[in-house]
Amino acid sequence: MIIGVVHSYLGEKYLLTRLFRRGNLPKLLGSDWFTKRVLRFAWHLTTLAWWGFAGILYVLSNPSVNINNEILTIIATVFALSGIVSFLFTRGKYLSWLFFFIIAAISYGVAYNH
Repeated sequence: MIIGVVHSYLGEKYLLTRLFRRGNLPKLLGSDWFTKRVLRFAWHLTTLAWWGFAGILYVLSNPSVNINNEILTIIATVFALSGIVSFLFTRGKYLSWLFFFIIAAISYGVAYNH
């Protein structure tokens, strides 16, 4: 958990803010606003994915009868949160949120509807 927080904090402080000061970022959808938002959400999405992976490793190290459901629930949660982050950071303009929500729904459905 701590490494994810450190990753996000240090990435904002030492990488993203410095990168965003540059005047030559690509202008997607007419300005660099969208470019900055996509780069920022992608950076923080990495942290979220790492937390999900850590959760899966924890479940694998302490297996239970419902290990498949537990792993699929973690996957569904990570993808649902990824969808929320994507939607909020890009105000819905970057359609990855839609695919994240679809994957979350499928994962949850497989875990609890079979």
